Amino acid sequence: MAESTEKRSYKQTLNLPKTGFGMKANLVQNEPASLKRWQQAGLYQRIRELRKGSPRWVFHDGPPYANGSIHLGHLLNKVLKDLVVRSRTMMGFDVPYTPGWDCHGLPIEHKVMQESAAQAGDPDVMKVRYKCKAYAEKYVKLQSQQMQRLLTLADYDEPYLTMAPGYEAAVLDVFGQMVKHGLVYRALKPVHWSIENRTALAEAELEYYDRQDTSVYVLFDLDSAPASAKLPGIECASLLIWTTTPWTLPANMAVAVAPRAEYGVYPIDDSGRVAIIATELAPRVLAAAGRPVAPPFGVMRGSDLVGATYRHPFINRTSPVVAADYVTLEDGTGLVHTAPGHGVEDYQTGKRVGLEIYCPVQADGTFDNTAPQWLRGVDVWKANGLVVEKLRESGHLFHDHKFTHSYPHDWRGKTPTIFRATEQWFIAVDRNFSPPGTDKAQTLRDMALAATEKQVAFVPDWGRNRMRGMLESRPDWCISRQRAWGLPIPAFFPPPGVEGEPLLTPASITAVAEVFRQHGSDSWFKLDAAALLANYDAANDPDAPQWAKASDHRPLLRLSGDIFDVWFESGCSWNAALKRMQGDYPADLYLEGSDQHRGWFQVSLLPSLAVTGKPAFAALLTHGFMVDKDGRKMSKSLGNTVEVDALLKELGADVCRWWVCSLNTDNDIKVDMSFFRLAGEEYRKVRNTIRFLLSNLSDFDASVAQPAPEPTSLDAWALGELDRLVRGARECYEQFDFRALHEMIFNFCNDTLSAVYLAAVKDRLYCDAANGPRRRQTQAVIHAVSDALIRLIAPVLPHTADEAWTALHGETTAEKSVHLELLPKATQPAVDDDWAKVMTDREGWLKALEEARAGRGIDNPLDLGLKICACPAASHVQKFDPVDLADLCGISRVELVAQAGDCPQAKVLEVVDLRQEPRCERSWKRDGSVTERSDGGMLSQRDALALGLA
Repeated sequence: MAESTEKRSYKQTLNLPKTGFGMKANLVQNEPASLKRWQQAGLYQRIRELRKGSPRWVFHDGPPYANGSIHLGHLLNKVLKDLVVRSRTMMGFDVPYTPGWDCHGLPIEHKVMQESAAQAGDPDVMKVRYKCKAYAEKYVKLQSQQMQRLLTLADYDEPYLTMAPGYEAAVLDVFGQMVKHGLVYRALKPVHWSIENRTALAEAELEYYDRQDTSVYVLFDLDSAPASAKLPGIECASLLIWTTTPWTLPANMAVAVAPRAEYGVYPIDDSGRVAIIATELAPRVLAAAGRPVAPPFGVMRGSDLVGATYRHPFINRTSPVVAADYVTLEDGTGLVHTAPGHGVEDYQTGKRVGLEIYCPVQADGTFDNTAPQWLRGVDVWKANGLVVEKLRESGHLFHDHKFTHSYPHDWRGKTPTIFRATEQWFIAVDRNFSPPGTDKAQTLRDMALAATEKQVAFVPDWGRNRMRGMLESRPDWCISRQRAWGLPIPAFFPPPGVEGEPLLTPASITAVAEVFRQHGSDSWFKLDAAALLANYDAANDPDAPQWAKASDHRPLLRLSGDIFDVWFESGCSWNAALKRMQGDYPADLYLEGSDQHRGWFQVSLLPSLAVTGKPAFAALLTHGFMVDKDGRKMSKSLGNTVEVDALLKELGADVCRWWVCSLNTDNDIKVDMSFFRLAGEEYRKVRNTIRFLLSNLSDFDASVAQPAPEPTSLDAWALGELDRLVRGARECYEQFDFRALHEMIFNFCNDTLSAVYLAAVKDRLYCDAANGPRRRQTQAVIHAVSDALIRLIAPVLPHTADEAWTALHGETTAEKSVHLELLPKATQPAVDDDWAKVMTDREGWLKALEEARAGRGIDNPLDLGLKICACPAASHVQKFDPVDLADLCGISRVELVAQAGDCPQAKVLEVVDLRQEPRCERSWKRDGSVTERSDGGMLSQRDALALGLA
């Protein structure tokens, strides 16, 4: 029997894990290979074919700007969109998804001008346009490659581009309908003006930065006053106004007062000179100027001052005092300097009372020849100081001081803008018209507010009030820009010597649109009016101005030099891309950053309501912006940026996508490399859980049916937990709650599987007979868990899921890929309800075991056993297999002990030290059945049976 005394090794008899799914992901090297394989297999097209006939779910891509490499904001936005596309596709919907790019506009032209050292207003328009087009094409190609490297799924072979001829024509189709409804007009109005780029700007093109300016209090000497004002000594009385833009004073045409406010006449020096100031503000104003605060000589209402006139302090002009409801008593003097050419409210007042809309400032920000001689040719910012000194010299400056305030700047040039009255094209938001589908006259503003209240869902819900507030306060939409790179507004002006409104009718727009559809918008700069209007019949156009019908002026017509605001172009993508390219309308969802409540969401809503009578989208989902870990805006100048390329080279796309899935995107998102590395650690835990699952299926044939596990078995519990995950994950995908999804998947892998189920079944997987019924049943459960889990993570981790699916089901092909599958469905397995109690009891058992190990110096938990109360009050525990309970605790055995008295739960009666009992040389268990076997080894009954030695 010498053989029986030799030390034996049973390692080769164990069912050890085996899989080609590596522990190390090598994402940086392997993801590009997956991407190439998907492209070669035509994965996107294959999915479209497979989903043909399924319910349609319409998701529309808001076009990023074709300018530079993608940044973290793109990563966040494109991955979130991809989670939607992939999950809705795997939910059984047909989800065509066409990526788009915004290609026109100032940012590209500005960059091209910088690189070519050209100047704004370069006469060689086509040279500028060719360069801009090449620039946009370059970055569309680059960004497309970068977005695909993020493993996003879309029709990248056929994207929509706002500079494509078909897209341009579709924008004009929308514009023509808005003209038909009478919503488009041209007017001389003050707009935000970029001096650097010499163009009008919309609110969405502004950024606000702190700027130091001069605040001035100026005396306007009264010339006349109504008797109701009861002014003593009018020759010494002045109106005291306040402004933070001294350069606008040459354009002053009126002073506005609050009709119901009280105004007083206050002494301001020893000469008897008096100033009129709102009584509520006077003490503050006089004190700030270092003047004594004395009681007023007399008081009056603002309405008493209406009709008075005053003399401009340095221009030979007399102007009136007018009433305005917007005059408040929060700041200033209660008397508002009114320059209709330099402010929206000023303009409205001017139109109401008949003031001249005077703007002496030219496109380059300098004063024209209508200004005083000493200001002509002077830049407005330099003029500030000159105006202040002029007022000081003439004795009209009451007080001045420097102050810092938030001021609008050009979003690209980062230079301060001004309000400047110019002839521009506008879309009216408060003009009544009859939208399609109804005879009821409505305004665009009212329609938009009604849509956001009743027709559009917001995720998160606070977006509703945010967007409604912006709609309530928005002015008419200035849609014209004075640049070269964009879609021309197809207006024709009469030839010299002919008076009349420009030619811009639905029919003339349609004629131009057809030219653009065939040849693109470059035709506007290459062809004359006769060629552009070749298919236009002015004589039979009821909307054409009379001069256009009277005779054929076409060879002499002047073409508009304005282009569309790029927001109008991108705001028509619902027509140009969704309806024209995909045949879909409206979209089920738009998804962008929260700034798009003011931008793309709003500029898509207004045209779609005007043309179709309903919003372009059923729901809006928004996300916050990237800030550094200290909450600061990320910028290269601060050195706190994280480059997308660097992330992909270090961590891979799946880790970045896992990070995106973990975020609370409702608010701003803090970014730091340490957060990405944490995401990498979590990813590895998920990956290694999947690896363990797969490694224990190498000898399993899923085609051989296994009996359903008993409801009280550990396998049944695992299926129940899987079912709970499937239900929760599907709901998360449905609600776009990706953060909750991330938490569910991670907890399932890290806790439910790794810490509980897989730790418990590891012994039977390794040590049961390879074909034993218990092991095969557990393998069947593991296969079901693997299959479902891989499909659940596929929208988030497309490369990893693809790799795992191959390991589970064999080689992936165009016909066989996890990305062609559906999400798993709930199966409602039979699970004993008392498993919840057992898992609660387990916490107490583990605590008792840990205390015993620490107290007795026991390293290996298999050296321990438990005696557990199984009295009537804890009868639930009697239903469960003591072997399963022992495996759940990672110990050798559990003994259920009945007691006469009741206890509140299945509590520990005793932790048993088993070190004096024999240990199985194969499984290391001390389960009470270990004896010497015929080969001389010490084996438990289970292990002996597995080796045929029982």
